Amino acid sequence: MATFVLIHGAADTAWSWHLVAAELGSRGHDVVAVDLPCDDDSAGLAEYADTVVDAIGDRRELIVVGQSLGAFTAPLVCARVAADRLVLLAPMIPAPGEPFGDWWANTGHAPAHPGEEEMAMFFHDVPPALAAEAMRHERDQSATPLSTPWPLEAWPRVPTSVLICRDDRVFPAAFSRRVAQERLGITPDEIDGGHCIALSRPGALADRLDAYATLG
Repeated sequence: MATFVLIHGAADTAWSWHLVAAELGSRGHDVVAVDLPCDDDSAGLAEYADTVVDAIGDRRELIVVGQSLGAFTAPLVCARVAADRLVLLAPMIPAPGEPFGDWWANTGHAPAHPGEEEMAMFFHDVPPALAAEAMRHERDQSATPLSTPWPLEAWPRVPTSVLICRDDRVFPAAFSRRVAQERLGITPDEIDGGHCIALSRPGALADRLDAYATLG
């Protein structure tokens, strides 16, 4: 049995993992999913990592999963706990010392558009009722954790996997393949589904995560 530490993306909540958490639980795993303080202007990335580390407590056999902007927090957690593996899901992969504001230009990608395009960009393959519920759970995303350079000087010494979504409209697969190779030297694994795969294909995602638990 592994403990999966599930870290959500920008303006999100742990609720977005509830279907995957149930699937992982049915496979015999423990799950830690927390609400990051993303709507708290006093909280930076250090506080995000504190929130996750506190929730982990003394659990072991950790697989830390960071989705989208959660990929900025997940490596910080892995630098502080004894994780067996780090999984970056549909991620924004940071570089040591890189200001978040430079990420878009440095990776050659334009920010996603909010507002009326959100459903089409993020939730196009999520059942409509579930997508509407997800949008009701959204919170404001403070700029505080994004206002300073990413704090690690090097990537943590933990086996790292990147899992990208072939139907992602926020970070298209070709873009994500290139960034994973350029920044981490990793050829990513791939799965069908859009950016919010935890809601659109929770069983398939849980299968892939479960498979990471068997890797050395």
